[in-house]
Amino acid sequence: MDFRRRKDEHFAAGRGPVDTATFHGLRYYPPDQAWAFNGPLTLTPTGPAAEFTFATNTGQPRTMALYGTVTLPLPGGEHILSVFAPLGEQTPQRVFIPFRDATSGQQTYGAGRYLDAPLVRSEGGEALVSVDFNLAYHPYCAYGDGWTCPLPPPGNVLPVAVQAGERLPES
Repeated sequence: MDFRRRKDEHFAAGRGPVDTATFHGLRYYPPDQAWAFNGPLTLTPTGPAAEFTFATNTGQPRTMALYGTVTLPLPGGEHILSVFAPLGEQTPQRVFIPFRDATSGQQTYGAGRYLDAPLVRSEGGEALVSVDFNLAYHPYCAYGDGWTCPLPPPGNVLPVAVQAGERLPES
């Protein structure tokens, strides 16, 4: 996947959170289109009521707008994930989805992974979130100290093992 190659090049060039002297590329699950979905977007009210403050790995809170939810047909049944946008952004092109799953802490970073998911329209004009778990990535705090990373909210903890996207290096 081109995304993976570009991210490895970015990190290898010293523009990431890794030690370039020991960096040999990130590790991923094999691409699997079974983990790519277009789910319906349900918007939340705008304004101060939509603000959401994330807990973080450092205890320094981070606030974003709770933009809405997306319903996904995951193995074992449907699951609803909250999606977020920068504060004040009324019509984002992408939403932020932090999540944890059954691989967290074993095959993937224990605090969870992130997705930046584009908003798209169905042929009938319905707002959809394009969720491709193959693009799931570890936050910078997975690679070292000095980074403040939002933690997934309890509703974004999936009961299934999402074996797609970035995974931990071999130990």
